[in-house]
Amino acid sequence: MATTVTSTVQTRSRAAKQQPDLHVPSLQVEAVASSPDKAAVDELQDFPDVRTIRSWIPAHCFQPTVARSMSYVVRDYALALGLGYAALRFIPQIDDFYWRSAAWLVYGYVQGLVCVGIWILGHECGHGAFSTHRRFNDVMGWILHSSLLVPYFSWKYSHHRHHNHTGHMEKDMAFVPRTVADRGRKRLANLYMDSDLFEDTPVVQAVKLFFHQLVGWQTYLLINASAGKASLQRDEKNWLRVSHFEPTSAVFRSNEALFIALSDLGLGLVATALYFAAQAVGWQTVTLLYIVPYLWVHHWLVAITYLHHNHPEVHHYEPEAWTYVKGALATIDRDFGWVGRVLFHNIIDDHVVHHLFP
Repeated sequence: MATTVTSTVQTRSRAAKQQPDLHVPSLQVEAVASSPDKAAVDELQDFPDVRTIRSWIPAHCFQPTVARSMSYVVRDYALALGLGYAALRFIPQIDDFYWRSAAWLVYGYVQGLVCVGIWILGHECGHGAFSTHRRFNDVMGWILHSSLLVPYFSWKYSHHRHHNHTGHMEKDMAFVPRTVADRGRKRLANLYMDSDLFEDTPVVQAVKLFFHQLVGWQTYLLINASAGKASLQRDEKNWLRVSHFEPTSAVFRSNEALFIALSDLGLGLVATALYFAAQAVGWQTVTLLYIVPYLWVHHWLVAITYLHHNHPEVHHYEPEAWTYVKGALATIDRDFGWVGRVLFHNIIDDHVVHHLFP
């Protein structure tokens, strides 16, 4: 799909060059001026600027309505609360241990799918795509994400920088690939051995995949894992100072500190609610009702993001070759069928255009 979208943009760009009212934009001109490679210049000029691409899209696509967005919120929370009530009401009554365990497993998986939808609605608030009202977006995003133990403003700021520098080998904040030099460096993660020795070992890949999906999201929040080396707002050698929970973290600008604290407040309120819930029904029940779906939600979050930005035909660019449009088109759509279209609000199926126009 990424190849198709890129090809379409290039075709339209070549057609646009024959029309007097369309031109290569300032983004591309600046990149061309800094690039000494004529081939790179020619390639850059094959990409129109984002304003030209926007002119091909109907205006109503950029006008979200509060009523429609809130209808999704009501639907998703009704599904989540309904599933939680049904699980709490009926699953403990199943006498057979194995059937009861199977019922909890099914509940955790299905609830995780539903709550991904809630996560995505908060994501749209962070992009200003939930409504045309900025403060309303932030209030709703803070509520939606906090309910899933996601630091709303912390994620919003770092995620914006991911969108501003998608595909940039130094400034992107999501899944920046390691260079040859990085791979040759001895690290604790590979027990200070040559990583190439174990690159194709199935058991090693299985373990890496397990931890990637289980704690990848939490590792990103704690130590800014997988982000580009130039993505921080200032140099910071202490890995504890690059957390998404620290108001003075190097991930954020100084004027964002108050909002990072508000994110932490949201997490604290939900954690307190979970504590009192555990006092009422027990930690085991809270784990089955909330923590297991939470792990499923962030498994899907990491998997979706990874699949959107990793493919043999999806490129990452060095600074001198990168532009906003090239980076945005260096993503790929995926098809998750009914789940992607309905429960996941099309975030998977329409990711390329989302990077052009968040």
